Amino acid sequence: MIERFSLPGTITSMHFDTITPAHPAWQAQALCAQTGADFFFPEPGSSVREAKRICGMCEMRSACLEYALKNDERFGVWGGLSEKERLQLRRTR
Repeated sequence: MIERFSLPGTITSMHFDTITPAHPAWQAQALCAQTGADFFFPEPGSSVREAKRICGMCEMRSACLEYALKNDERFGVWGGLSEKERLQLRRTR
């Protein structure tokens, strides 16, 4: 949820809006939605092998990766890539 303040008329009449971003359709179809976040957001130093295995079978993998790159996701496994792998990919683009 994103909170936004706007001034519809004057400074004295402040208006508060709440914007809820649209839920990307691919997320509901992704395999990670059925397995839980523990695999995809492991403790530092833990293996991401299982997350990558699940991602490898997921039809939404490319949409997931594009989402992570577009939104600068810094943590977890997205689209089959770890944080370091996504950073390397961003640098080569």
